[in-house]
Amino acid sequence: MRPPLTRRGFLAAGSGLTAATALPALSGCSALVAADSDPDTLVVHSQLGTTAPGSPTYLASLDRFRRENPGLKVKNLVNGDDLAQVYETSRLARKEPDVVMVNLYDKTLAWTDVGATVDVKDYLDDWGLRERVLPVALDAWTDGEGRLRAFPYFATNWPVAYNRALLDKAGVDEIPVTGDQLIAAARRLRAKGIGPVTTGGNDWTGQKLLAQIIQTFLTEDEARHVYSTGDFSGSRGAKDGIEYFVELRDAGVFVDKAQGLTSDSMTTQFNTGAAAIQSAMSSALAKVPESLARHTDVAGWPLAEGAAHDRPTILRTYTLIGFWISPNGTKKIDAIEKFLRFMYRPDTVSRFIKESGRDMALRSDTVSTDFPLVAAAQRLGDDVSQVLLPDVYVPPTATQPLITATSTSFTRGTGAAKVRAALEAAYRSA
Repeated sequence: MRPPLTRRGFLAAGSGLTAATALPALSGCSALVAADSDPDTLVVHSQLGTTAPGSPTYLASLDRFRRENPGLKVKNLVNGDDLAQVYETSRLARKEPDVVMVNLYDKTLAWTDVGATVDVKDYLDDWGLRERVLPVALDAWTDGEGRLRAFPYFATNWPVAYNRALLDKAGVDEIPVTGDQLIAAARRLRAKGIGPVTTGGNDWTGQKLLAQIIQTFLTEDEARHVYSTGDFSGSRGAKDGIEYFVELRDAGVFVDKAQGLTSDSMTTQFNTGAAAIQSAMSSALAKVPESLARHTDVAGWPLAEGAAHDRPTILRTYTLIGFWISPNGTKKIDAIEKFLRFMYRPDTVSRFIKESGRDMALRSDTVSTDFPLVAAAQRLGDDVSQVLLPDVYVPPTATQPLITATSTSFTRGTGAAKVRAALEAAYRSA
């Protein structure tokens, strides 16, 4: 895996990179055509445009923007999970797109610091868009130097979805709120041949659930320290959280072979009724079939005795997708202003909520009426306690090693000490 950009690495790579060496590296990706010098063509690089949640609404919005701005063309480049890598390669070749739509995670944490993207704070204020953004989202996108990395856009709630019909079939009368109740429910579900909690133990979904469970005994400040430093052994709360996770895992709470599953496996198991429970962000909740959503409840993750929280926990983040401006984009800033004013318009934002079930980092009174589980997650309020999403605190070079450590952690029989060692090793490899 190529390491994330650092100022030294970025400059070193850029100094020896010529068009002859850069273009072959780009030949398999859409960023090859990103270097459009036409001032009337805005180049946007996004994960929206194929099967990603919100893609149809995004493409329809682009068509509407083009109709309203006939003299301005928009070229939409699409990549999936490799978007950050593709963008970095195009930036090194000075052929990067003008706007990038991606989340604040892993490689992107370093972009503004190394000049791969620009601070957008002044643009936000000059264009009068600050009041459109939720204050908590602005805080999340602002780095330690006070720079606003991107224009916030998508957010997400991340509760736990419970299939009531399967719980009823197994004789589980109530949604579990304690670890003991969850273990008892898992045993009853297994006795009926139903998988209990499904999760992608081999990717980011399992990583986030593990982090959520570890935080059972951590305050927000303690969690921030643990995930910034990787010191899982020096924190009593982190050690207790890992022991709680191991207790749940070895009691059979997670589906068999969870350590090899992915987010797609998790979604399939839940949506087909093979498993009764999943930790699901908004985009996954939006995919739950209507027939299943009618008998699905959303709630928090059950607590253990002595927890630092007084209510079951959920994750929540406002950094799912933002609009980043590249150095090339500053040459077309008038076009970008038109584009972002359009994307921030209340009617455009409402379409994402109504048509795609997206949570937004912007102010809106629109409710996801066609996505009842997304709306239910928005209404959880004080019924749950929010724990820290560690993405912006984990060093970028530890992100992928942490997923490997997550798979190890979900392997039944791995003791708490070995789980701690695996998590800490991910930071040492950074």
